[in-house]
Amino acid sequence: MRPKSLFHRCWCLIAAIFVIFPRPMSAMAEYVFQSQVHTFRAVTLARGINQPWGMAFLPGNQGILVTEKAGKIRLYGDDLQPRLVSGVPDATEFGQGGLLDVAVHPDFINNGYIFLSFVGRSDLGLGIELARATLADGELKDLKVFFKAKPKSFGGRHFGSRLVFDNIGHLYMTYGDRGNRYDAQNLSTHEGAVFRFTADGAVPSDNPFVGNPEALPEIYSYGHRNMQGAALHPETGALWVHEHGPQGGDEVNIIRRGANYGWPVITYGEEYGGGAVSALSEKKGMEQPVVYWVPSIAPSGMAFYTGEKFPRWQGNLFVGALRGAHLRRLTLEGDRVIGQEILLSRLNERIRDVRNGPDGYLYILTDSSDGHLIRLEPVSP
Repeated sequence: MRPKSLFHRCWCLIAAIFVIFPRPMSAMAEYVFQSQVHTFRAVTLARGINQPWGMAFLPGNQGILVTEKAGKIRLYGDDLQPRLVSGVPDATEFGQGGLLDVAVHPDFINNGYIFLSFVGRSDLGLGIELARATLADGELKDLKVFFKAKPKSFGGRHFGSRLVFDNIGHLYMTYGDRGNRYDAQNLSTHEGAVFRFTADGAVPSDNPFVGNPEALPEIYSYGHRNMQGAALHPETGALWVHEHGPQGGDEVNIIRRGANYGWPVITYGEEYGGGAVSALSEKKGMEQPVVYWVPSIAPSGMAFYTGEKFPRWQGNLFVGALRGAHLRRLTLEGDRVIGQEILLSRLNERIRDVRNGPDGYLYILTDSSDGHLIRLEPVSP
């Protein structure tokens, strides 16, 4: 027998290395997972997305919009080839901020409206801004910035921000406390609050603080820390949000008109490095979370599943986790969480966003400079 060539020996060595040290799951295109009630696969539809933050589905199978924190919007059509949308507003990428969420108007077929939240800069610092534009032929037209949070401040923390339309066409936007924790209790600033607008950018007349000279009229609820997930309950129509605690104390909350969610007066978390933020975890007149996590999971993105592809997931709440790199499935009984399951941990990817797709699948975005758009699909037993 002829001795093996140097090439053959090298190839065998490389193959042995891959057996001993297999590729990370994130390098694969598809893999199968088993949840408590469904077997499913995670299929990578697109990769190479630079720090993706939010996504939204255009009606009529027109594609998926994906925002990048650095200021780009990609449109993925049936061929899954990304097309860059032009006319995007200037966003300042700094710390946790940049181009953040995107929402499609419920009547997009007729008006073509999309909404964007992003960080804007002025001489006074940085702050969240909200814009509306018409999307046509891959271009944003007639862009109008109709809200700028105040005050602007320096620093790159706690911008939020998620956008959700309710069942009557009002738009909600979440905003973090910007690291100025006590301003979350101050109704004369926008920090640490949920806002509510009409689709034209006006303040609805029934917002809770309209007519209060000591409060900003856009505010719908307050006392929040940093909300990076929001979704509308499919049965009750209530807005659910989650927010980062400090060290521990991440929360899921049901948003009620004019309610105070307590930060930093009450919290289940503690200071980074130890020590109490507050001696209180509850107080009269302040809302309690539906569920909280200690230690933190650093939640980002949230969706109620309502499709038919996973019948035993219907009504479950899905939360992306940056810390621990997984997708968290919450089983609900009314407004109570009665069970939790950790999914996708083998991907070893930070989950930035999760959305319920109009096709009945569940979609996620992973958080990295090589971010992935992934679709969860059922596997027949």
